[in-house]
Amino acid sequence: MTKSDDGRDITLRIAQEPAADELLARSPLAALVGMLLDQQVPMEWAFAGPYALARRMGKDDLDAHEIAAYDPEAFTGLFTAKPALHRYPGSMAKRVQQLCQFLVAQYDGEAAAVWSDAATGAELRRRLNALPGFGTQKAQIFLALLGKQFGVRPPGWREAAGPYGEEGSHRSVADITGPESLAEVRAYKQEAKQAAKAAKAAAKGK
Repeated sequence: MTKSDDGRDITLRIAQEPAADELLARSPLAALVGMLLDQQVPMEWAFAGPYALARRMGKDDLDAHEIAAYDPEAFTGLFTAKPALHRYPGSMAKRVQQLCQFLVAQYDGEAAAVWSDAATGAELRRRLNALPGFGTQKAQIFLALLGKQFGVRPPGWREAAGPYGEEGSHRSVADITGPESLAEVRAYKQEAKQAAKAAKAAAKGK
């Protein structure tokens, strides 16, 4: 358990595994890596990934300098060893390493420096969007996660996070605080996916 920017204790329940969630709460890099892995796999699998990776590296946390300098083939091996850390372990290993190399080059390896001195929500979104593997949607979701659960709330953060910043929403990992909210977010995602399929089918029928 760690302190948020506004002095609150942080207890996350995203990975649904106490040890993995504890790492996410105290490690800015672990949280960023979890967000990076959150695509085409269940959310809890993605956010348990940083803890599993740290264990495979023989550490209790992730270090951007170490990952950036790691032999690429050996690092991929950490992801592909069974059970694999992702549905696409090879490509995600490469993305994690690219993320860490960027953090070393731009922020001296300090993940928290991405958001610690951002003056506005819009500036924070730009910084997140510049990270390798972070498109607009992923940047907005992580911004919402920082605001809702880590207390990182520069002026205009909710607006910069778009719909994911809305209070009381259940759209993304930013809204997961336990099994019940995880189920609500998963239901929302399924509904959105079905609506997108329906819209695509309707467009084809025209």
